[in-house]
Amino acid sequence: MPCAQHCAAMDILIINGPNLNLLGRREPGIYGTESLDGCIARLRQRYPDIRLDEFQSNIEGELIDALQAADGRYDGILLNAGGYTHTSVAIRDAVAAISVPVIEIHISNVAAREEFRHTSLVGAAAVGTIAGFGTDSYALGIEALLLRKERNERM
Repeated sequence: MPCAQHCAAMDILIINGPNLNLLGRREPGIYGTESLDGCIARLRQRYPDIRLDEFQSNIEGELIDALQAADGRYDGILLNAGGYTHTSVAIRDAVAAISVPVIEIHISNVAAREEFRHTSLVGAAAVGTIAGFGTDSYALGIEALLLRKERNERM
């Protein structure tokens, strides 16, 4: 669906955690063959009226710094915390501490994977979670942020 007029002036930060820099070559049976750069380029093409900034790090503290720095600067954040989703109280606390709505993103269906992936510490602080749609999970996250904005503007 093309970006409607309501998404102009929306600023979204996409934060990706550990190993997501390996998309396209890391376990393609689970994560697909599209690279992270390819995914971001496709999103920018699909949503030309939305400013999409991106950040990726394998380091927990850098992800926390990016979340904190985003507060008040973005209309929404898509966060794929990777393996930190299941282990990082600190990232969960950073999501809870900021005023920007955060949507937790997963490429795979974590509920259908190993037992340790079934618990998300981050998800409890996020406004919602999208999982299992491959790299299209990011587009669905953008759509969710657009719907939130549209509903808030109507109220």
